[in-house]
Amino acid sequence: MIELMEIRKPNDSELKKVLELSPQAVFDGTLGEVKPTNEKIEQLVKPLLEKGSYYLIATEYDNLMGWILIGASKDQFTDKTNGFIYELFVLEEYRGNGISKRLMRTAIDHLRQHGYHEVRLSAFAENQAIKLYKELGFNIRTVTMSLSL
Repeated sequence: MIELMEIRKPNDSELKKVLELSPQAVFDGTLGEVKPTNEKIEQLVKPLLEKGSYYLIATEYDNLMGWILIGASKDQFTDKTNGFIYELFVLEEYRGNGISKRLMRTAIDHLRQHGYHEVRLSAFAENQAIKLYKELGFNIRTVTMSLSL
């Protein structure tokens, strides 16, 4: 049981660790379809951080247990800006302790405080986290389909 969990913004060394572990997070989140390099993660994340997105980390006794990356995203059709959850990850040894739910709730609170009226995220269809997202009130809004050729 995780009792003394703290959710907060990371310091520089913690941010460095998150970025080092991010390829594994993307690999897990894409169900093994994508294993990006650390350079690719930096190309994806750096512009988000420069535009005001930020990580929140879950720690206990300064042990990193997981993180969430939140920010803004503009709707391509309406140009309306929404809060967006870009990444959610809990290290394997800490899964099953409700950390994802706590990170999600904290992130939603942060986005609400920043004035967003809607929060969006994307997930691969078979991702186990979809159950959590639905439990927190998220609904499927768009579906991306693919056909392998």
